[in-house]
Amino acid sequence: MCCCHERRHTGHERLEPGVDWAMAGHGTEEHPHGADRLCEAGDRVYSRAVRRGRVPREDAEPVPCLLELALLHPDPDDMDYLVPTSPQEVMTRLLRGVYDEVSQSQRRMGSAVAAFEWYAGLGPQALSSSVEGGSAIRVLDGLSRIQAAMDAATEACTTEVITVQPGGIRPEHELTEGLHRALALRARGVRMRDLYTHVARHGQGLLNYLELMGDAVEARTLDEVIDRLILFDRTVAFIPANSDRTLALELRHPALVAFLATVFERLWRLAIPLTASLPDTGIEGISHREQSIAALLAEGHQDAVIAERLGISVRTCRAHIARLSETLGAASRTQLGVRIAQVGLDGPPRSAESGGREVTIPDQGSPSVR
Repeated sequence: MCCCHERRHTGHERLEPGVDWAMAGHGTEEHPHGADRLCEAGDRVYSRAVRRGRVPREDAEPVPCLLELALLHPDPDDMDYLVPTSPQEVMTRLLRGVYDEVSQSQRRMGSAVAAFEWYAGLGPQALSSSVEGGSAIRVLDGLSRIQAAMDAATEACTTEVITVQPGGIRPEHELTEGLHRALALRARGVRMRDLYTHVARHGQGLLNYLELMGDAVEARTLDEVIDRLILFDRTVAFIPANSDRTLALELRHPALVAFLATVFERLWRLAIPLTASLPDTGIEGISHREQSIAALLAEGHQDAVIAERLGISVRTCRAHIARLSETLGAASRTQLGVRIAQVGLDGPPRSAESGGREVTIPDQGSPSVR
């Protein structure tokens, strides 16, 4: 307001903050706002009063905010007219109102902070998501944050690291990126145990890594494992939080960490050392991997699911299924399921040495499934 109101209005006058464009300037019976701001219609009337020195009282009737804000007051010489209050006085009054609002907001904020501090001070029995000063479950968003948290856990680790690495053959770049952490752990005498799928046995990069690390790392394999898990000193664990692993969870809750450690130990007991050969299936012409595929087929899983669980590509999975069909003489998927049950491939892989029965392959005269 003040001297800037001497401008000419073009129908697109500037509104004060908070004014609703759809409602401003309409002389409705109920004015669209309270006495805390000036609308467009009020702006026009007040500006006219400043320029002319006064305005007829009826001009101000559609905008009661002018009188409520004391921007206009009756002309003592002619009560049918209203004269403007000086812009300087109006500005002082409006600023005082803003100051009072800010002060009130600060007092409310202070009360809220005091209440929060009181709740936070209730002690360890209060509901909280923290464990010993840190977050029990922390979401790590982005590879850089995940890597930083992993590096911090590596530096703090003193006794043991256990990991589960799903998927197939580990890429060389993954092994190279984690090598510096593994070497630092080995230098401190930390024991490392890794679980992989059987497919990882065919990766030369993994074999080279294990040879470099020597006795510091022990590796075992299974047909299928759980999703990725890295656990340091049984105090902090990392697991993926989405499919592309750009989100991770850092877990420090003792119950969660203990549960994951128990899962690992039970899988570890069932796993086969990487230095040992996979057991023979006891069925001529059928490999250990094909036996695993047959068991998952018998459970009704699709090719893509089987491939993901065993850490192989869908193409490789289908090639094994075709070979199974040829070996068992199955002409369709349905017949393949029957043949798998007949020869006992619908259960967990087992070796002849562990009690597997001698199996006779059914008649192979039928064409195979491709």
